[in-house]
Amino acid sequence: MLDSAILDCQSFVFSKLLPNWAKYGLDDSLGYSYESLHQDWTIKPMGRIRLLTQCRQLYTFSHACLSNPTENSKLFEAKLQPLFDFILERYYQDNRWIFSLNDDLSTQNTDSDAYALAFVLLSFSFYYRVTKDKRALEYIAKTHYFLHDKMAASNGGFFESYPINKEQIRRQNPHMHLLEGYIAAYEATQQNEYKDAIAMLLSLVEAHFFDKKNKTLREFYTPDWQWHPETGHQVEPGHHFEWVWLLYKANTILPNTEYTDIAQQLWLTATRHGIDPNGGIYNQIDGNTLLATDKEKRIWPITEYLKAITVIPIGLEEKRFRLTQACEFMLDNYLLSTGGWNEYLDQDNAPKSYPLSGTTSYHIFLGITEMLTWFKLNNSHHELD
Repeated sequence: MLDSAILDCQSFVFSKLLPNWAKYGLDDSLGYSYESLHQDWTIKPMGRIRLLTQCRQLYTFSHACLSNPTENSKLFEAKLQPLFDFILERYYQDNRWIFSLNDDLSTQNTDSDAYALAFVLLSFSFYYRVTKDKRALEYIAKTHYFLHDKMAASNGGFFESYPINKEQIRRQNPHMHLLEGYIAAYEATQQNEYKDAIAMLLSLVEAHFFDKKNKTLREFYTPDWQWHPETGHQVEPGHHFEWVWLLYKANTILPNTEYTDIAQQLWLTATRHGIDPNGGIYNQIDGNTLLATDKEKRIWPITEYLKAITVIPIGLEEKRFRLTQACEFMLDNYLLSTGGWNEYLDQDNAPKSYPLSGTTSYHIFLGITEMLTWFKLNNSHHELD
């Protein structure tokens, strides 16, 4: 059953989703990604075209070239340099990254966004691994120094955006993705300064993000790292699973059982309280009561669940069962024969009308790719074509 479900998921990503985004989601002349598409693969203008979207697409197509050579690999690789060049030419202004362009490609929001910078690190690292284009290394370094010189907070972590507003709400989410970006940067370069950044970001988990009492990962904070009075109770099971995977990834670079112990506690909380008995992962639970507060289900949390399953130390049969169950739920409820997907399900698993976001294929691709990698390593008697 797992073999069949994994083959269907692999086929969806590499034969449907990515070829369709390459054909319909990337501009033929300039190479950039559209922000959003309708379900029929026509362009849906959103009033902005974000750096984040461009980097997620660059990452996804770069990693696809590395992970699963197919008849579409040449198609994917041909899209990389035009997209990379567009990012450099349009989003790097006055020695820093800007947030977004208008639909006509004129400059819109000139703030530098920490969340987006995390995806510069991630995408440029994978782009470099495919192309050996040394410009990618140069801009990874520039991004790293800008973060530390201009966006670092004296009480730990980074501010959300530049120019700095010291009263802004602090969040764990940009730091989580910065950890992901720095892991990729270190793997691509072996530079110790990126390893040091990994260590700093890991320290925030124990110091601020992980609630030791309720074994939850908090989302929103005041400027001095206290739980935000209005939103500090909010907890997202999908982020628990994302951190599980990242903490184990980081452990291969900086081994530390303190962080893998936290990962196991996050796993227990999310699997006990974040999984709907009717299938899928709740959008949100209350960090104090552990009761579901948003029973609707976006697609990305279940893709993060796939990633967490591959690294958490549970038995092989339990891994296979959980992966089978999650894959079959995705195939039945999220992944469409057109190569598109349902972004949202309501609490009864009915799909909600929603366009194809240019940032979501990153989640679908990575969750399924991590599962494929695990399967190939742990099922040597099975071969996936």
